[in-house]
Amino acid sequence: MKKLSKVIGASILTVGCLLTLPAKAAEVPSTINWTIPFGVGGGTDVWARFIAPHLTKNIEGNPTVVIKNQPGGGSITGTNLFYQRAKSNGGDILGTSASTLFPFMLGDQRVRYNFDKWIPLMASPTGGVVYVQPDLGVSSANDIAKLNGVTLPFGSQSPTGLELPVFLAFEMLGLDIKPVFGMKSRGAGRLAFERGEAKIDFQTSSAYMNSVLDLVQNNKAVPLFSLGILNKQGKIVRDPAFPDLPTFEEVYAKKYGKEPSGMEYTAYKKFLAAGFAFQKVIFIPAETPSDIIGEYQKGIQKMLQDPAFIKDSEVQVGPYENIMGIDAAQYLSDAVTVSPELYSWISNWLKTKFDYKL
Repeated sequence: MKKLSKVIGASILTVGCLLTLPAKAAEVPSTINWTIPFGVGGGTDVWARFIAPHLTKNIEGNPTVVIKNQPGGGSITGTNLFYQRAKSNGGDILGTSASTLFPFMLGDQRVRYNFDKWIPLMASPTGGVVYVQPDLGVSSANDIAKLNGVTLPFGSQSPTGLELPVFLAFEMLGLDIKPVFGMKSRGAGRLAFERGEAKIDFQTSSAYMNSVLDLVQNNKAVPLFSLGILNKQGKIVRDPAFPDLPTFEEVYAKKYGKEPSGMEYTAYKKFLAAGFAFQKVIFIPAETPSDIIGEYQKGIQKMLQDPAFIKDSEVQVGPYENIMGIDAAQYLSDAVTVSPELYSWISNWLKTKFDYKL
């Protein structure tokens, strides 16, 4: 954890210096290769394909943004490759998710990347929704007790991926989840649900709005709850994208007559904050010339202020506020700080629950 704090601290200093540099003539390469370490159709892929044309529109020179999907290992494979091969000429950027951040936080031995080599250009918060098959006889979260004792296959990337806080929520609700690991993306998990192989699924806001709402409207999926969002006071409240859906906390309180608590809930909140408030991130190699990074920053700032982007963003990815520059670096630093006590607890839980050793 000390190493991680130093890494993020260095990133904050780098971003701060960049923001004070005088403007220079610079050209972002005409083609930008944007590595997305997930398969097509998942939340990060949907987000990137929405963002890409807006980057083209707002970055000086209107470069072509090419999405390069490199799935595997819950995003670790593609991210490792980016770390090893990305050029520092401004033509390579990376899109990450919680599945990229969590293994790094937890010291996963498969991780070969390090955040001290990258600068965050923009971070997009998101929410998420859990839903089930209609043949389970559940019409809403009010019926969640009907799931007691029912085995629920669930397509997952890995126990330390995006689904980590979702697994914690499932356990606190007493659901009998049968994970099927190895999905290349959340999109693959959704397809398993559509084929009837999974009985329960979870998608981030963008994927849910783009790929699951139709299932709900055609009575092929029943939403249970959202993960909610953190407000400025650090309290989890209803997701503005899904105001009619209860949060996990509401469902728990209704089922058990009390608020969730204990280390399990502490872990849930920590990984929810780290992985969803800082869910989708655009990184660029830190050795990229500062004037080119400055062009990216100017283009992204222009994009975030573009009325067309703001309008489309609410429809495509939800009514969430993006952050950039030094604010993104500072937010990352705050979100990923894990106490030794919590690290020990989550390590033991992963081993006991999934026979997964960090």
